[in-house]
Parts: sequence; C-alpha cells; structure tokens
Amino acid sequence: MADPTPYISFPGTAAAALRFYADVFGGRAQVHTFAEFNRSDGPPDAVAHGYLVDGPVKLFGSDVAGDQPAFRGEGLLFSLLGTADPATLHQWFARLGEGGRIVDDLRQRPWGAHDGQVIDQFGLHWLIGYETA
Repeated sequence: MADPTPYISFPGTAAAALRFYADVFGGRAQVHTFAEFNRSDGPPDAVAHGYLVDGPVKLFGSDVAGDQPAFRGEGLLFSLLGTADPATLHQWFARLGEGGRIVDDLRQRPWGAHDGQVIDQFGLHWLIGYETA
C-alpha cells in the first residue's frame, strides 16, 4: 500500500520551503517554474511543481496560482513518528524549530514514548517522536 504524499500550496515560498526541507531531512529539492511548464497563470519564476528527492521524507509543493488559497494547517500534523533513529529525530525537530515555533518540546512522556510538536517557519505543523525499547 502506498503512503499518501502531502502536496502543499505555498504562498510564493515554495522554492525556499522545499530547499529548507531538503536541508533539514537530507536529499535535494527539485523545482520547476511556471515558465518551464509554459504556464501563464502565475509569475514566470514561481514554482509550478516541486518535490523532495533522495531523502527519507516525501513532500510535493508549488506556489499558488491566481486566486488559489495557500495551505492552512489548522488541525493537521505531519507525523514523523518512529521514522528515524532518536538522534536524527531530535536533529530534525531542532532544525524545523529554527524560525518557527515549538508547540511542545520533544521529550519523554508518562507512557514512555518521546514526542514533540513544532510549527516550522513555513507554517507546517510537525509531530516528531519515537519509542525506546
């Protein structure tokens, strides 16, 4: 079964966001502009389609066109529970918090698992955590 891959409509920040996520998670950002796709419904240098490649996290994104609404993440968390070793998850959490907002520190919970929440500088709300044996 394939996992769903988020596709985020950014308000003109898609290139910066995808490059940031590639730097945080590893891999690289692949971006294609409106001009490359011969689209005239947005600025020529805006991102018509972009994605992360060669890294552990899948994410697609583009800049909004015309009067399309940009992503609003109310009530939605991007979960990275148990997707890497604890040290890597702590590193991702710290990096996502740069320029963003820590909602709840990544720490051990009464039930034994570790988790935390952060809203990054582009408005994506992440839930990161792991369990220890």
